Amino acid sequence: MLRNLLALRQIAKRTISTASRRQFDNKVPEKQKLFQEDNGIPVPLKGGIADALLYRATMILTVGGTACAMYELAVASFPKKQD
Repeated sequence: MLRNLLALRQIAKRTISTASRRQFDNKVPEKQKLFQEDNGIPVPLKGGIADALLYRATMILTVGGTACAMYELAVASFPKKQD
């Protein structure tokens, strides 16, 4: 019983620690240079291909949704004929 309690105490010490296990490179200065560069590209597209694809998908969904909403409003604005 005491052995189990000591083992649990040891495990708790290991899992709750403030030391980081892995060091990561600070990429913020690189990203700042990329986004502050004056090259005529809009900020939403400066991140590369993934940003361009997300931007285009967002624009397609926005325009398509607006067109669908306008169509539904036009259909709803005219009453249906009753026979």
